[in-house]
Amino acid sequence: MAKRIGMEVSIAASEAVKLADVDLIAAYPITPQTHIVEHLSEVVADGELDAAFVPVESEHSAMSCCIGSSAAGARTFTATSSQGLALMHEILFIAPAMRLPIVMVVANRALSGPISIWNDHSDIMSEQDIAWIQTFAENGQEVFDLVLHAFRVAEDSKVLLPVIVNLDGFTLSHVIEPIEILDKAEVDKYLPPYKPKVRLDPRKPVSMGMVGIPEIYTEAKKATDEALINSKKVVLKAWKEFGDLFGRYYNPVESYKTEGAEVILITMGSISETAMTAIDKMREKGMPVGLVRFRLWKPFPAPEFKKAIAGVQTLAVVDRALSPGGACGPVAEEIKAALYAERGRPKVYNFIAGLGGRDVTVENFEEIVSKAFTYAKKRPKQLYEMIGVREI
Repeated sequence: MAKRIGMEVSIAASEAVKLADVDLIAAYPITPQTHIVEHLSEVVADGELDAAFVPVESEHSAMSCCIGSSAAGARTFTATSSQGLALMHEILFIAPAMRLPIVMVVANRALSGPISIWNDHSDIMSEQDIAWIQTFAENGQEVFDLVLHAFRVAEDSKVLLPVIVNLDGFTLSHVIEPIEILDKAEVDKYLPPYKPKVRLDPRKPVSMGMVGIPEIYTEAKKATDEALINSKKVVLKAWKEFGDLFGRYYNPVESYKTEGAEVILITMGSISETAMTAIDKMREKGMPVGLVRFRLWKPFPAPEFKKAIAGVQTLAVVDRALSPGGACGPVAEEIKAALYAERGRPKVYNFIAGLGGRDVTVENFEEIVSKAFTYAKKRPKQLYEMIGVREI
């Protein structure tokens, strides 16, 4: 029976992986994800989980090991962050191309330089085009639930794609929260054993990861793109079944107090709960504001997003990553592209906030909303605006 206990969010992620009964974990420590794999190494060493734990010499090796493990038919997990994710970059594209259902938790952290161990989304936004399914958690309960959901979706025979569960480094990973931990029997009802249709087996040789000559490369990339787009049906079905079993329902796009809103904030990750507090405060003052946040990032849930913001005049998109020299941040860029062909599309203003662990406060969200109302009447000179910058 499920128990609600106080637990560090990183440990909750590990407990979900243990309950998923993984076969192999390959990992290299990097702050702030280390507690996840550190705890998994303990439960393997203590005999609580019958799995192989491979302490590799780098994140490049970790993902390479995961590729081989998953190709051999093993339920496979890893976790990383920031420079570690960047070091995996070369290998990340191979997993979806080979249709390998690896699950990875990324404790989001700023990329160097300057050197930073603190949270923003610059690591994962640099990996937008790797063709992995990607979800974002707002709190510890969602981390636990989304890890189980990730295995369920990744291993579905209609999907067979890797999944990343994003959680904010430190502001989530190192925080103790009350989390309902399911028991093994409950998880088994939701997550069946992984039975790959094709795997590396010397008794039945197959070829995987072959060269893509020009005559087939484009078709192979199109097949991966279509698989990622079509995975959304299974993502939604798996969330529905999770809700039916455990009472917690998730959606690709979540709305908060958007009725009658003239300005809607757009967020992702743990700052969304701070944004809700800001919305409550502004609503009490009579301001017509609301919040929409993404839980599913890839494949981009365009229909659900357009429905969530239908009728609103102005969007204030908060990016936690900078695209130097670009037109705007990565989230705003995706939104603008999705809305470009829409009649009566809202005005979209982009704000960069919370880089390198800088707090995004209720007051920051009030400032962003105030600017969005102003810009709706008078177009700003800049394409995007950085919030909280100290001018020297």
